[in-house]
Amino acid sequence: VQLQASGGGLVQAGGSLKLSCAASGNINGIRARRWYRQAPGKEREWVASFVGSSTTNYADSVKGRFTISRDIAKKILYLQMNSLEPEDTAVYYCNINSVYKDYWGLGTQVTVSS
Repeated sequence: VQLQASGGGLVQAGGSLKLSCAASGNINGIRARRWYRQAPGKEREWVASFVGSSTTNYADSVKGRFTISRDIAKKILYLQMNSLEPEDTAVYYCNINSVYKDYWGLGTQVTVSS
């Protein structure tokens, strides 16, 4: 199974983007669905998680601005990003953690101009 992230781009500060992460097949034993990001010169950091059927968690830096969601039928994970700031500029990665392995998608670049 492969994950394909999309939806990144260039946006002005205060703007919005919605990232998508589509799975090419079914993944059994999912424990969590997550988004991470990596800014230039920095380590990859966790952004948001969707655990179980409805539990969501967010990094303090994005709380109140980002929303993680998923469409089970379409096997798509989303990240709605509002009120974007230049500090949100990074490559964003989706991750699905199952009891068997971790799945990672190729990143999608988000650039926020001031």
